[in-house]
Amino acid sequence: MDAMMIPGFFYRAFVSLTEASPFVLAGLMTTAVLRTFFGTAGTRRLFGEGTRSALLRAWLLGMLLPVCSLGVIPVVRELRRARIRGGTVLAFAMSGPLFNPLSLLYGLTLSEPVAILTFAFCSLIIVTAAGLVYDWLFPEVIEEPAAEPEVAFGLQRMAALFSVTVREASGASGGWLLLGLCGVGVLGAVLPQNSLQHSFNADNAMAPLLMMLLSIPVYATPMLAMSQLGMMFQHANSVGAAFILLILGAGTNPGLIGWSVAEFGWKRAAGWLLLVLVVLLPLAYGVQDPLFPTDVEPAGHTHAFDIYCRPFSGNEPNPLQALRDRLSRDLAPWQYRPLMLVGLLAAAGVVLRVADRRGRLEAWIRKPVPTRPAGRFDLVIPPSVLGALSLSGLVVLSVAGCYAAYPAPAESLDAMTDARIGALSAALSLDHAETKYWSERYDDWTRRMEVGAWLRRGSLSDYHRWKTRIVREKLELLEHEVEEGDRELVLQLVSEITRAHRRMSEAYRNELTDAR
Repeated sequence: MDAMMIPGFFYRAFVSLTEASPFVLAGLMTTAVLRTFFGTAGTRRLFGEGTRSALLRAWLLGMLLPVCSLGVIPVVRELRRARIRGGTVLAFAMSGPLFNPLSLLYGLTLSEPVAILTFAFCSLIIVTAAGLVYDWLFPEVIEEPAAEPEVAFGLQRMAALFSVTVREASGASGGWLLLGLCGVGVLGAVLPQNSLQHSFNADNAMAPLLMMLLSIPVYATPMLAMSQLGMMFQHANSVGAAFILLILGAGTNPGLIGWSVAEFGWKRAAGWLLLVLVVLLPLAYGVQDPLFPTDVEPAGHTHAFDIYCRPFSGNEPNPLQALRDRLSRDLAPWQYRPLMLVGLLAAAGVVLRVADRRGRLEAWIRKPVPTRPAGRFDLVIPPSVLGALSLSGLVVLSVAGCYAAYPAPAESLDAMTDARIGALSAALSLDHAETKYWSERYDDWTRRMEVGAWLRRGSLSDYHRWKTRIVREKLELLEHEVEEGDRELVLQLVSEITRAHRRMSEAYRNELTDAR
């Protein structure tokens, strides 16, 4: 066995866990809100259990909540606890990770808006058709669960939120979450570097099928999936493969599939996945030609999937040190904060389970609700109102997070300075690894700048799109020429990128000046 296979596994799994942690926190909070404020009866009403609108509600709620295919695991476990039908639960489990305000805005600027909106509509078709057929093939006799005692206002509500959150983080949800990371870890251990660059070209009729095989074990955050979609459209790769990547890469992972098998049995879980594929594949081939970008020359390759291949070349003298160096370089300090919070919640859950084996905290939380407020001026807000406000707050928070994730253009231009200098300096030294590293970050900041401009102006002109697109195209050419070792062409491209960057900067800064 190659000495770098194990470091490759842990690198891919740990980076994915770090990127998933904000969405996992959102999923844990959503679960706590559903159980504490809505209860089983309120959750069933919210998702329209027993009504014709159940699947549509599952899709809409999934589109609004900022979760990923890992963060959705505690939520779907709570839905089953509320005795919601399997078709509705599985429809929410798949639609929840696909789109949210952050990823939708990102996608609308990365590729043609009509493509992203078409993908969103097709996702509704998939979950609705698969959900209806699933409930018909596997009918369930659902008995409405017994009414739970309402959690009292004040400290009991706060304790209930805390208890649900930490117990889910340290319990079965945490275990399924870790299983969900194994797929991307295994791919990072066994797939050779850069081995997927030519697998999803537009002229490859098998590209959607190959993407299906890759996407099922993969875990991708909604943001990552949108970024990969943008790169595939930029290179004029297979549109059908891009659609499958979004649905399966962002919508499933081994942990979610494992939970489905444990909850419904392997026949029903396999039946659901088969139904999704039966609807998905025709749609993927159907959108291939209508959505193919006609203004882009096919590149014949893509770097979008290098992140699923081995991160190390295999000739590292010290594998452990190579792993540490790569993690310290690729992950910014602020990215560890949500992960640390998830770890603290899981640790608190372990402590609570050990210290409160008799369930005294839960018994106190479920004490009868007082007949009136304790204080003269206390105002008791119904739990359903608090629940609606909490879920709305998560949606508002994700929208507000767009402005933090996508700064104003001037801030993005300042932030990309280090990446630009690093990419061009490495190119002049003909260092391909360094050029690739800094070029990817340079490319990402240009995309963030586009989204930031769109958020603040409500539109993005073709003029500004082309200014950033020229920089990205020349960056990609630079990376290839550095790999070829052609110093003369590298010098020429460095000069061209410098001029293109200056024009891009002037275009976006002038736009801000005109806006004032």
